[in-house]
Amino acid sequence: MPVELVEQKPQTALPVYLVGKDGLKDLALSPAAMAWAAANGFSGEAGRTLILPADNGAVGGALFGIGDGEGALGTGALARALPEGDWHFASEPRQPDLAALALVLGGYVFTRYGKKPGKALRFALPAGADGAHLGHIADGVFLARDLVNTPTNDMGPGELEEAARTLAAAHGADISVVHGDDLLARNFPMIHAVGRASTAAPRLIDMTWGKVDAPKVTLVGKGVCFDTGGLDIKPSAGMLLMKKDMGGAANVLGLAWMIMAAKLNVRLRVLVPAVENSIAGNAFRPGDVLRSRKGITVEIGNTDAEGRLVLADALALADEEQPALLIDMATLTGAARVALGPDLPPFYTGDETLAAELAAASVAVEDPLWRMPLWRPYDTKLSSKIADINNVTTDGFAGSITAALFLKRFVERTPGWAHFDIFAWNPADRPYGLTGGEAQGIRALERVIARRFG
Repeated sequence: MPVELVEQKPQTALPVYLVGKDGLKDLALSPAAMAWAAANGFSGEAGRTLILPADNGAVGGALFGIGDGEGALGTGALARALPEGDWHFASEPRQPDLAALALVLGGYVFTRYGKKPGKALRFALPAGADGAHLGHIADGVFLARDLVNTPTNDMGPGELEEAARTLAAAHGADISVVHGDDLLARNFPMIHAVGRASTAAPRLIDMTWGKVDAPKVTLVGKGVCFDTGGLDIKPSAGMLLMKKDMGGAANVLGLAWMIMAAKLNVRLRVLVPAVENSIAGNAFRPGDVLRSRKGITVEIGNTDAEGRLVLADALALADEEQPALLIDMATLTGAARVALGPDLPPFYTGDETLAAELAAASVAVEDPLWRMPLWRPYDTKLSSKIADINNVTTDGFAGSITAALFLKRFVERTPGWAHFDIFAWNPADRPYGLTGGEAQGIRALERVIARRFG
């Protein structure tokens, strides 16, 4: 890990001064340091780092601008701006946990294909920060990022299964997998239909952990390892990021790591339908009617709306147990990005208590989420002339809402259900993460689950 948090401040640790906008005057800096800051035009603007020289010409410390105090995760920029070595905050940040977590997250680099690791920094854990908990959170985020960043030639359905098996082994979880045509025998027909055209067999990964009598928490993640769009093929530009179409699976596996590492008092179940939506002679077609696990018949209006199909079978299985909490995560619709952009994932739930908890947790841990409505009048947009339901609408409006309403048809017994329509990607560098795969919503979910069941 490029940024290591240590409990004891190393004797060699250099100070980082957190400076509010126009806040230099409030710091006990030497006249030389003040003159250096003035000469470099530093006034505490958010995100800017200024290295301070020592009297001997070596590095003597750093100033970091926090602006008007917005965004504790902004300190992640220090992971790339500071020289290698030992550091500490000269004054305690207002949100020590988030400031420390941002340092670790900001140091992440995906190195599998030759990129050099980030700078090796040791940073003294600020007072009030829980180092063990931050380690669990960072590990879960990094797992999600690594899985999303890995291209499909190394992260197909089989490799995603292996990643789940590695996670299960690390925490003593049980895992079983239904492969290929066995999906038909075990009544997962839509997972099979979406994935059958690929040379990599479709599968349903089922992992369980925790005491049998503990409250049941079930996570379902969309594991479409690559999405060509099927016979309704995407344009080339639309395929460039489709390695991330298993971002829902990556995120629930990252969240599972956090839960198991913290040993929360839950009976955890993780369901991942892992498929590749490919094109071949046996690919499912526009106009086909598929029978789901729940018995609902689905007319295929578009083969590029495949994620909701595999989720539907997995959600139906999850709902049979009626868990205390059921979460699904998916890179499901472009409409969600049009509505809220890449940084603010919408979530949907009919559970008002859960919605309030998620909203509060989102703000508390700076993990943006925004509740969108399960607007029942739009249900009719999914009607079919020959089947119970169509997998898409005909008018193209409210695509994220209607996708959520589609999924809701398959969750009848579990009131505590929420659906997250995530992007799982940073389109630009952030202080806490470079361009590439990203964990979205799982830090807020971890807080909700820990407070409910920890």
